[in-house]
Amino acid sequence: MKAAPNGTRRLRLLSYNIQSGLSTSKYSEYVTRSWKHVVPVPSRMLNLDRIARLLSDYDIVGLQEVDAGSLRSGFVNQVKYLADNAGFSYVFDQSNRKIGMISQHGNALLSRVQPAAITEYKLPGLIPGRGVLEVRFGAGANALHVLILHMALGRRGRLRQFEFVAELVREYGHVILMGDLNCGSDSPEMKALLEAARLHDPSPGLYTFPSWQPARQLDHILVSSSITVERVKVLEEHTYSDHLPIAMDVRLPKALKLSAKGNG
Repeated sequence: MKAAPNGTRRLRLLSYNIQSGLSTSKYSEYVTRSWKHVVPVPSRMLNLDRIARLLSDYDIVGLQEVDAGSLRSGFVNQVKYLADNAGFSYVFDQSNRKIGMISQHGNALLSRVQPAAITEYKLPGLIPGRGVLEVRFGAGANALHVLILHMALGRRGRLRQFEFVAELVREYGHVILMGDLNCGSDSPEMKALLEAARLHDPSPGLYTFPSWQPARQLDHILVSSSITVERVKVLEEHTYSDHLPIAMDVRLPKALKLSAKGNG
């Protein structure tokens, strides 16, 4: 990908729960192949190479369930591996759930645009291990804030977490929130988040889970009203996880200036 001029206004976004590089083709494999979640397997690296090729077409990528280097990944930092192979200049990982040497589970950012600041937050919940990665591009009122997160499985936990996120972004003018939110656009907690955070879901009803027969909308990219959505799509052909990736092309307001994209 060629470098864009300073002040670029269009971005290609992707959000993807990669299940630490494992593919799944039916529910029974969560049991029959559960051992793959704790030990390294060659298919994981093959999947990472496929995912890297997919990511290379995008400017900002939010990943969930990525491993920062543990026994199950063969001590490969999957974030760095994907960034290197997809040609990203800026990369940051947030390990939220560390289980000794077995796994380092978390969120990650890959970007061709230089961030001005990166902040980690721990999400509230009875079971620890959820977090938000906030990335700021630019400064002041015209900064772009990108949040990458993976929400709780239970509704009560999600409600508390969404309240935390809404308070975090309430005063921001330009927000992109992407991740595995573990609920659909029509859920009460999602409706509460959209209202409190002044965000909107530009294309509700896009199913991303399970990847082999999508029937649930768990993965989302939400944006402020100041951001123009030009295209949003679930990439149904990329079944490298138990989730499908969701992609979005956006146009930023004129007042919002970003640094040039790096070469990819």
